[in-house]
Amino acid sequence: MSSLNETNTTISNPPEEIERETGDKSYPIWLLVNPKHPAVRHNIWAPVLAEIQEKVYRDLRTRIDTTKLYTRKVVSDSRIIPNTLNWWGTELAKEIELFRGIVVDYQPKILITFGSFPFEFVRRVYEIYPEKGPKFWGTSNLGDEFGKAIENFDITKTNRVPLLRRVVKSGRFIEDHNYYGENYFQYVGKKVAEKIIDNKDSLDIWIK
Repeated sequence: MSSLNETNTTISNPPEEIERETGDKSYPIWLLVNPKHPAVRHNIWAPVLAEIQEKVYRDLRTRIDTTKLYTRKVVSDSRIIPNTLNWWGTELAKEIELFRGIVVDYQPKILITFGSFPFEFVRRVYEIYPEKGPKFWGTSNLGDEFGKAIENFDITKTNRVPLLRRVVKSGRFIEDHNYYGENYFQYVGKKVAEKIIDNKDSLDIWIK
């Protein structure tokens, strides 16, 4: 948001460059990031992870080793990211096929997405219908899908867990979903941590 107050030169700069992928595909937790919004790793994932680690430590007296955490840009070229339901061209079809092959080969246990486009991309990877335009996945709908992901969590499958791309200070998301005073990071961090703790013996993610 602060970029709106910067000079025109700053606004015209390309988004922060990040590698297409980092980490180890054999690690059971994956992050899928929109290359237009790489800051989610710091603004969303970092505080969520802090809440996860705190809950895990309180319950298990250990922590998650995230050094091999697999992080991937959802597409290699941000220019092909669609903003409507129909604008899913051949380049995106190729990216979907590529990622489908990767998840089939490695079978991650928890696949975390940030915002609308990565979530819809993953739905298409898993051939979930009806297809939606990225604008469909606003705060409320993504929040509902997060709740479903937690409720239906199954460690024998890949669990697709959508997080928001940004959290506004008004707390509207929290108010709409009646989270009893918890902020967004506390709420989702605790929920994900509970599933990790419940399945601790099936996840090779622990600091040794």
